Amino acid sequence: MKKEDTQRYIKDVENRITPGKVATVYQGAELLRKLPLFIQKKIITKSSKADPYMGFVVEPYSLFLAYEVDESLIGEYLPAEYELEPVSIFDNTVEKKCAIIGCFNVHTSVFWGSRFELYLIARNKKTGLVSWLICDYESNTINYDPGKGFLSPTLKRCIYTTSYDGELICDIESKKSKNKIKLIADIKRFSCIELNKKLWIEGNLSIDYSGELDNSGNDPFGLIFDPNEMKCAQLLRKEDIEIENIDFLFIDKSMGPFEACCFQYAQHYITTIFPRGHEMKDESDLENRIKEIIG
Repeated sequence: MKKEDTQRYIKDVENRITPGKVATVYQGAELLRKLPLFIQKKIITKSSKADPYMGFVVEPYSLFLAYEVDESLIGEYLPAEYELEPVSIFDNTVEKKCAIIGCFNVHTSVFWGSRFELYLIARNKKTGLVSWLICDYESNTINYDPGKGFLSPTLKRCIYTTSYDGELICDIESKKSKNKIKLIADIKRFSCIELNKKLWIEGNLSIDYSGELDNSGNDPFGLIFDPNEMKCAQLLRKEDIEIENIDFLFIDKSMGPFEACCFQYAQHYITTIFPRGHEMKDESDLENRIKEIIG
């Protein structure tokens, strides 16, 4: 994309997000979550007809840790229509069947806060697309997912920030489960290493839910984003990360990550308020969709 188109797109995404609107949605969600799930879905579907899209901004210093896994470890978290796909975070590195843990701060049109998520990377047998399967997530703000509807914050402690000395400080713990992560990463040594497009571009065009977050038979949905914002990230070496504790479903401290990265810039997405398939297949489809949005 041309630089001026990227700038217009970024402004469009950010302009969709205001603190006042987020506050109003938060208040409404607290009421809606008390209603039956089918009523929640009807209300969301109706309210999103005027403008089905929302801005979704992952703020700088998002962290991703890749762990090698196999079918015997992940159990019911791999749906029948998927098969594990070997991938790597960076281009031209060894690809492995993996789960990825993501931690980041985010502001969107409907919520504002922090997320701690676990994904499996698998190929959809029907579409052929590599996909991010959301197995579980924790957050310090409201959430909505197709399988459970509106959810209250799930964390009793949520610290995700940086220090003046180039440290990424993460200390997150669930109040309802064993899920937690506590680490410090050295992010002073800036680098921008090229990323694996299969994971970061193709994968983000096909996102689905697994386990208890089952997507209720709905098609996978795709994020709309500038491919340049998935071009590179900071490589974190093993010696850059001090993991004091980590426990998330089938991942624990005894399993060291085989790759890790930190994005030192914001990433700007547009997605639908109610997840639905976008039928995008590649970078060309992404750029065409962005041009449609910015006019």
